[in-house]
Amino acid sequence: MSRATEIRRVLLLTLFLNLSVAGVKIAYGYWTYSVAITSDGFHSLFDAVSNIAGLASIRISSPPPDEMHPYGHRKYETVFTIFVGVLMFVTFFEILKNVYASLQGKYAATVTTESFLVMLATLLVNLFVVTYERRVGRRLGSEFLIADALHTRSDVIVTLGVLAGLGFIRLGFPLADPLVGIVVGLFIAKTGLSVIRESTETLVDRTQADISAIRVAACSIPGVEECHDIRTRGPKNYVFVDLHVLVLPSLSVEDAHRIADRVEEEIKSRVPEVVDVVVHIEPSPPQ
Repeated sequence: MSRATEIRRVLLLTLFLNLSVAGVKIAYGYWTYSVAITSDGFHSLFDAVSNIAGLASIRISSPPPDEMHPYGHRKYETVFTIFVGVLMFVTFFEILKNVYASLQGKYAATVTTESFLVMLATLLVNLFVVTYERRVGRRLGSEFLIADALHTRSDVIVTLGVLAGLGFIRLGFPLADPLVGIVVGLFIAKTGLSVIRESTETLVDRTQADISAIRVAACSIPGVEECHDIRTRGPKNYVFVDLHVLVLPSLSVEDAHRIADRVEEEIKSRVPEVVDVVVHIEPSPPQ
């Protein structure tokens, strides 16, 4: 099974689960006039929108390199990952809006035993989604799946906050609901900022691989006198490297080329996230 196919399968499963969770929360929230549960439902709906964005990104980013995209299409996945971060901020402002409505006393939630059962059931589904997406995302090196797992983890935190708020409402402290909402909203905003920051670093080609490990790998090849100007670019787990390697000026072009090939193979072997290496051969200065 290809990487793109496996990611697509994960996203289709999580899309179905997120839509189910969102539908249950929104319907139950409107039925019981619970702003907290309804807000949590819309937050889950954003998870489903994120899954749809992920499916679109995989379709766009999976084709092999071509003439117009010699480094491949992986950064499209990074762009969609930023979209996930933006969705978290949208969720944050949606929560603040509902908190304001709650503080104004516009709604009076009905809290029953069924309210807790509904939230606990959806919580278990979200915990499964987080664990599943994060495990597969790390194994496949998918920025999007890892970011989406973080997004769903924020949904878990929201649900826990809603459960706490419902508990305090049941005990006669209705103000706890909006206060918990504010804390949860800030957590979601912080997670969104983290996702956007990490994805932006990929887009601006921040170093994603261990430069010292690359240097050690290159200099371990017999015939390499020194190396410098090591640069990396690309997403994590799909890194391109270029570097300058110094060899004896007396070597033939054929021998120098053979050394360059061995340097490339050694770097890929020692630094698994590297997918391509360009070696610029230079003559070492006279001693």
